[in-house]
Amino acid sequence: MSRPKRVAVLGAGSWGTTVASLTARNAETRIWARRAETVDEINREHRNERYLKGLPLHPMLRATADLEEAVRDCDVLVIGVPSHSFRQTLRSVSLQIRPWIPVISLAKGLEQGTHRRMTEVIHEELPGHPAGLLAGPNIAREVLQGLAAAAVIAMPDEQIACALRPLFTSSVFRLYTNNDVIGCELGGPLKNVIAISAGMAQGLSVGENTRAMVITRGLAEITRLGVALGGRTDTFAGLTGLGDLLTTCMSPLSRNRQVGEQYALGKTTEEIVATMNMVAEGIKTSGVAMELAVRYGVAMPIASEVAAVVKGEHGALQAFRGLRRLAAGAEQDSG
Repeated sequence: MSRPKRVAVLGAGSWGTTVASLTARNAETRIWARRAETVDEINREHRNERYLKGLPLHPMLRATADLEEAVRDCDVLVIGVPSHSFRQTLRSVSLQIRPWIPVISLAKGLEQGTHRRMTEVIHEELPGHPAGLLAGPNIAREVLQGLAAAAVIAMPDEQIACALRPLFTSSVFRLYTNNDVIGCELGGPLKNVIAISAGMAQGLSVGENTRAMVITRGLAEITRLGVALGGRTDTFAGLTGLGDLLTTCMSPLSRNRQVGEQYALGKTTEEIVATMNMVAEGIKTSGVAMELAVRYGVAMPIASEVAAVVKGEHGALQAFRGLRRLAAGAEQDSG
């Protein structure tokens, strides 16, 4: 890791493009995009108007629509595609990537059917490659605008994480390390589910007290399930837990909060998805979260109501009426 590094970022959505622009400050970076128009726009105009309208990218960032070209010489591979296409993307590059290259996930989702975390998918599809993730309370537009922010790079081997940290760091983007990969990786997907609930609360105008209750009790649900799956309790009070949850629930730029607001207007999942330019992972994660909650015997009443709304079993107003019927016990207890 001491020689000049070449970074490949797969996925030119808002966060993948932002991270690629960050690493282009520190290393030769190539981003892979599916659309030829996006590739041309990044290379010629240093912009990605589809996802980051009006914001300039680092002028040294280069784009390609050729997966092999993106990964064949890279020293670090960053995967910024959504969870539902994560495994297939890894399979597509498995023969091109050099051995032992670190692979960093940006996806905040869980694989449907298998319930796998993205680093587990990396280990299965690219065995032998050190796997980690970059996560935190980060709205892509704000990071690209140069507003101060922080994130976590989580890997089992903190020496590798520390070696990679300078690639993603800028004067206003601070990066911490954490070896609790499970805890860091679960915070992002699960907070997306709670953020949908917070969006419903916002859309229904149920008040700030109710939104605070949803966020706080939502964090308790995230922590219970995360610990049951092997994460550390303290991780969920950090940047990838509470920090990410607050940003996603509070920011009007949050896709998952926007989904909740659309549910409050009476729209169906199909109607919402049809109008979205970007993926809101919480829609798919809600069902996976409930399957895990049942498997591990963890009470998740807020996530359960969100999952029911996503499936069309009832609407946002009925979901909040359902939450009001829950009996309160000791704050540290489940429920």
